[in-house]
Amino acid sequence: MTIEISAKLVKQLRDQTGAGMMTCKKALEENNGDFDKAIESLRLKGMATADKKSSRNTNEGIIYAYVHTGSKLGILVEINCETDFVARREEFVELSKNIAMQIASNSSLDVVSLEDISQEIIDETWNFESNKEDLQNKPDNIKEQIIKGRVDKSLKTRVLLEQEYIKDSSISVEEYIKQVIGLLGENIKVARFTRYVLGE
Repeated sequence: MTIEISAKLVKQLRDQTGAGMMTCKKALEENNGDFDKAIESLRLKGMATADKKSSRNTNEGIIYAYVHTGSKLGILVEINCETDFVARREEFVELSKNIAMQIASNSSLDVVSLEDISQEIIDETWNFESNKEDLQNKPDNIKEQIIKGRVDKSLKTRVLLEQEYIKDSSISVEEYIKQVIGLLGENIKVARFTRYVLGE
């Protein structure tokens, strides 16, 4: 027996997730009308869709300029997608704005992904962590594990995709982008960003 799903509930789910009406209705039906489970199901489907599209070329997109209140901080971010049609969509522009605000909120960010961190910075961080006093009397194998854990944690603070998303701390920036990929049906990548701070 199929549970009766009200149009109001479908609209509520659409407003919250941005997914299409039929997709929302199906998600609610599959989860017996449970709103939270339907959101989680749409989120997971978005992730699956995003992973399938990750190898597709992203030659279109926009450069989004965000100036923080007070005009002392500005962000330029280039976000790419597959077609000009998607680049003009309101949801894509909103994603660009949210990513720019994310960058503005955290001055330690300087790269998009872990792959963008130079070997020089990795080595510097490793040397810094290796010389901490609390490690001196630890056995080598334990010391190595502690250093690796600290280096990974330290490097992640510099990486945009690894951050908690400012508008929903239950997901990372990378997961947020994957949700939008699931919604828009195209691969999306943050190509680069620049931060301008007045006087620097």
